[in-house]
Amino acid sequence: MKNIITLIAIMLFAVTGYTQNPNITLTDAFPNLSFNKALNFTTAGDGSNRNFVVQQDGKIIVFPNDSNVAVSQAKVFLDISNKISSSSGEEGLLGLAFHPNYQTNGYFYVNYTAPSPLRTVIARYNVKTSDPNKADSLTEYKILEINQPFSNHNGGTIMFGMDGYLYIGMGDGGSSGDPNNNAQNLQVLLGKMLRININDTTATKRYVIPPTNPFYNNPTAGKEELYTWGMRNPWKYSQDQVTGLIYVGDVGQNIWEEIDILQSGKNYGWRVMEGFACYNPSTGCDTSGKTLPIKVYGHTSGSCSITGGYVYRGSRRPELRGAYIYADYCSGIVWMLRYNNGIVTSDSLLTQKAISISSFGVDQNNELYIVQTAAAGKIYRFNKSSLAGIGNQETNNPDNYSLGQNYPNPFNPVTKINYSVPERSLVNLSIYDISGKLIRTIVNTYLQKGNYEYIWNAADDNGRQLSSGVYFYSLHADKFAETKKMALLK
Repeated sequence: MKNIITLIAIMLFAVTGYTQNPNITLTDAFPNLSFNKALNFTTAGDGSNRNFVVQQDGKIIVFPNDSNVAVSQAKVFLDISNKISSSSGEEGLLGLAFHPNYQTNGYFYVNYTAPSPLRTVIARYNVKTSDPNKADSLTEYKILEINQPFSNHNGGTIMFGMDGYLYIGMGDGGSSGDPNNNAQNLQVLLGKMLRININDTTATKRYVIPPTNPFYNNPTAGKEELYTWGMRNPWKYSQDQVTGLIYVGDVGQNIWEEIDILQSGKNYGWRVMEGFACYNPSTGCDTSGKTLPIKVYGHTSGSCSITGGYVYRGSRRPELRGAYIYADYCSGIVWMLRYNNGIVTSDSLLTQKAISISSFGVDQNNELYIVQTAAAGKIYRFNKSSLAGIGNQETNNPDNYSLGQNYPNPFNPVTKINYSVPERSLVNLSIYDISGKLIRTIVNTYLQKGNYEYIWNAADDNGRQLSSGVYFYSLHADKFAETKKMALLK
């Protein structure tokens, strides 16, 4: 049983008041566009620099990643409005994930609720070979269907992990309080995180079970698709591409919203627990074998439902890099926390806007976007810091890879790093101390041909103050690698 003094201390920390950061605001990322009940924002990962927005009404909208994009440039990529159930506010087209090899196979996957009987459908579609902005709605290939006993707590997010497997977040089946105790029942798929391999099939299924799933080849102990259990409604989750950690925003019942770090074979407590507290029974519950959240917050100041986000790896706000950004659906509050070595090392409020925040997303350059769900909802992003880093200098496209000397050098605490990419490449730019220890990966993404610069602020590296001394920065891209030395003087 968890020590009650520690439990009270953690709960007090969870509801401590915050001071809003006056330098961070949300700005309209695409002023000419609006969306009907948007629930998801993503990119195809194909280097095309296009954005895709999922609407609850059954449509996916595609448009160029340009703040000046015109209404005429936004196209309907897929329309399956005739397939979905929309009788409840938690039904509809809920999730989208592009295959890691989408650029070559044209496959993408959706999560939607269908009627008669009410059920979750995970299905694959193909893009049209004749038009990259149009999917072929006749190519539906259903991967998995799961009956839903109630119209709420459908989950909705689907994601390809760094391991190549498809993760499917499933709510507990709905109603209130998980009346069927689905989340703790290892023989049902509700109230779980599922993980499947969609690159192969069996005689009876359109997927195979990863051999590292906890109940692989042991179906009497639990469904083989299960990766974790004890979840109420893991509405939004994401994987940090640097650390590999998967952050889950699991929506609470009456009092507590929670953030979990996903780990194979773990039980996250619902309906026995809500956050750190007992739920059923309300006192004296058995917490043994339960994995507790890394953070909870209560239903105060208008908050009611967590919207899980992303670890920030963008460039508009360098001081936020490495921080997990999340929000509350009802209050419009956006927070950040830093999670290092198994503990939350900082937690603060960033900003608040009077909108219903349904989701976050990232574009091709790892920049973060905040999704408003409304009849004419908008997509927001952070205002740009004066220290914003990576930028593509579009003139004088290079013929070779190169890494320039940082300037100024020595520096305190900001310096500029220039580098060139002659073709689309997976680029990694990292900082190391004199002993070779990794300090931070500041770029880790696919970039198009171009000359780039990154402005690095050494004063706020993951919330730490770096000491004076010699540091190294190293660029890796395909078969190219180069390292240079720089000096930080305070």
